[in-house]
Amino acid sequence: MITVRAPFRLPLGGGGTDLPAYYKNHEGFLITAAINKYMFININEPAVVNTIKINYSKTEVVLPNEIHKIKHEIVRETLKYLKMYYPLEISSMADLSAGTGMGSSSSYTVALLKGLNQIKRRYLPIQELAEEACKIEIELIGKPIGKQDQYAAAYGGIIQLDIDNLGEVTVTPLELDPEIIYEMEHRLMMFYTNIDRDANKILAEQSQKIADAKTTKKVDTMDALRAMHKIKEIGREVKNALITGDIDGFGQLLHEHWLVKKSVSQQMSNSEIDQWYTHARNNGAIGGKIMGAGGGGFLLLCVENGRRKELRKAMEEQGLQYMDFKFDWEGVKVLVNI
Repeated sequence: MITVRAPFRLPLGGGGTDLPAYYKNHEGFLITAAINKYMFININEPAVVNTIKINYSKTEVVLPNEIHKIKHEIVRETLKYLKMYYPLEISSMADLSAGTGMGSSSSYTVALLKGLNQIKRRYLPIQELAEEACKIEIELIGKPIGKQDQYAAAYGGIIQLDIDNLGEVTVTPLELDPEIIYEMEHRLMMFYTNIDRDANKILAEQSQKIADAKTTKKVDTMDALRAMHKIKEIGREVKNALITGDIDGFGQLLHEHWLVKKSVSQQMSNSEIDQWYTHARNNGAIGGKIMGAGGGGFLLLCVENGRRKELRKAMEEQGLQYMDFKFDWEGVKVLVNI
């Protein structure tokens, strides 16, 4: 039996430049982090039963030679990719549910790959593991996503991702002073909006606009591309703010990022989210943004010094649920291997 955990990610700057539609022509730059909320995968090799059983929100049972019948696309494509046509039981549970903007599907993929590779006694360097997770989600399944989530789940910590035109990723951990990390954990606050959404639809629209900008001169597509260039520039400014410990400046950059991000797609926000964000800014938040593709999930806010309690009370009165967190520094990890 093997139990693996992989952290969820917290994008800090440059989000969206990891999409193939963008980096293939303009290269990507991101600052991302992992937090101490996890996806857990348990894998067991049954001694007697000759089936593959997958337990998640549903339960699926198929014969080892019927992997193609598995409806859970990540499990199906990962087993096919690793050529694992033998009895297994795979179960999952998570601290956060899907649709909350925290990269749950990539955390699942990274944890599953890590566990199955342990069973095969195939020990991959962490970068190869992240790339295989990208291959499964982006190429084999065809999700319109980028590479940020898989790398954050695999590496953990606070990292810089440089992505070249061929999709090669260079990972650079940000070596921040412990006091800066402590202040970030104290001044970044997350609230659940109680809105779940399908990130793939939002990301597909975003990718299409970026791709169209290369072949058309339509105003909306060119505006989307210019917005992505600006988001990458903000990502570089975020790096400098974090290294120097300018958390107020980082909060202002979050605000600027959110305003630019909303110009890429109308699905990024709605009137309710905009109202919550304005309310937060009126009660101590310097800036913030909706996690992931947008449209719901978690709202991240950077609060002014000394106003945490005021902001939390204000947002909870609006019906949003506060979630405490700290950064994860281990990345994907095998917890049990018996």
